[in-house]
Amino acid sequence: MRRGDLYRVYRGSTRDPRRSRVFAVVSRQVLLDSRFSTVICAPIYSAYHGLATQVPVGVEEGLKHECSVHCDELVSLPKASLTDFVGSLGAGKLSRLRSALLAALELE
Repeated sequence: MRRGDLYRVYRGSTRDPRRSRVFAVVSRQVLLDSRFSTVICAPIYSAYHGLATQVPVGVEEGLKHECSVHCDELVSLPKASLTDFVGSLGAGKLSRLRSALLAALELE
């Protein structure tokens, strides 16, 4: 598991009406490699509003259509729920993900 990997997670939160949702892993690699049981992820939605906290993704990353990673809605998910691998972000999208996380957390 690496930062930028995309996984479909089934039976999401009770607030989410969908049966599954794709999430992008955003945790730092040292956490992903540890025995810690959860990782930080950002949900992927079909909506894209051009915000600095959103990263457009799509077919190139293994998705069925154009979507976006929403870094304003970070969640902690159990590693065990990340089993349905969808794809990965390339180097350019990883750079945009980093910028979106910085904007979302006001670290710039």
